[in-house]
Amino acid sequence: MLVRIAGLGPGDPGLMTIGGLDALRAIGKAVALLAPPDLTAYLERNGVAIVRDAVDEPALFVRGSSEEIGRFADRLRSGTYGDALGLAVLGNPLSDFPGLPSLLRLLESRGVDTQIVPGVPRATLSASIAMPLVPLPPRSAHYSWDDLVEIMARLRMGCPWDREQTHRTLVPYLIEETYEVVEAIEGPHLDALCEELGDLLLQVLFHAQVAMEVGKFSIADVVDALSNKMVRRHPHVFGDAVIEDVDAQWRSWEKLKALEKTGRERKSRLDGIPVQLGALQRGQRMQEKAARVGFDWPNAAGILEKLSEELGELAEARRLPQDDPRIREELGDVFFTLVNLSRALGIDAETAVREANEKFYKRFSFMEERATKNGKSISDLSFDELEVLWQLAKT
Repeated sequence: MLVRIAGLGPGDPGLMTIGGLDALRAIGKAVALLAPPDLTAYLERNGVAIVRDAVDEPALFVRGSSEEIGRFADRLRSGTYGDALGLAVLGNPLSDFPGLPSLLRLLESRGVDTQIVPGVPRATLSASIAMPLVPLPPRSAHYSWDDLVEIMARLRMGCPWDREQTHRTLVPYLIEETYEVVEAIEGPHLDALCEELGDLLLQVLFHAQVAMEVGKFSIADVVDALSNKMVRRHPHVFGDAVIEDVDAQWRSWEKLKALEKTGRERKSRLDGIPVQLGALQRGQRMQEKAARVGFDWPNAAGILEKLSEELGELAEARRLPQDDPRIREELGDVFFTLVNLSRALGIDAETAVREANEKFYKRFSFMEERATKNGKSISDLSFDELEVLWQLAKT
């Protein structure tokens, strides 16, 4: 038995998606929950027979009444509706059908297959944006979270560029916005941070909207999953657990993560650190995880000795031909040890190198400006002249 749950949109036949209509038409019969008469007639004109006896109280069914959902499941078992039945829900099943989780659990327990076909959410404006179903506030007013979700859905419907985006095409923008947040935090003024955080939040909403449209999850699921995770991993805040200090908190955090589904699937304690992280940052995260189980130097002095050893091995490797891969390997060990030293000193290696990059940028820019003032190009200066400018830039 298959139950295909399809979204009808806000109630206007013109706002029902082609995919939703095709999904119901392929089955040929459907229960139309709370659908207005003109929408029901539209379905019938397009080859969908309306089943009127499968649900006694549609409003209670939609809200998640266990009795109504149970009676529906019993009727499916009787075989009255054949091998497949459509369940047409106003709006989008993922956001406008509170009883969906209960229904899915019960049908799964009874061996009934289900498919979800998203629809336009009831709060979403029409595709033409000519007649808003829910008026947005004027531009001078303060927008709310619900308004922002509405705006994102409206963009996906009304903007050609937004409609074309996928999870993969959005990755570069997500990375760029993340770095712009970091830049705003590390800049001399925090005025830009509010705007950059908004741009980053837009990416989160964008991905959630794309996922909702293919029946995966919605922004409500994102918020719910995050809230559950934070409560679960902080029993000392939301429960009666006692944690003495930050080290104990880290141990508790790692233990609780290991009990979760993703934690149980990991083969190593180092799993879960994104391979896409910058090399310095990923190295430091791995070292932090290893240190939490006791695999660590007792103090920074031991790391400095290790650094001296690695530099010696790099010097030995440099006697090999220039293209020998062992040179790169030994250089990598030097970097990795430097990251370990950063961690031991309580310094974020990625931040330290970013600051060093910025310092070099400012000093080199100063050298270029000073050379220009002297009527020269920096590329025309001798080494000694460059050294003089460098020392001047440092002061």
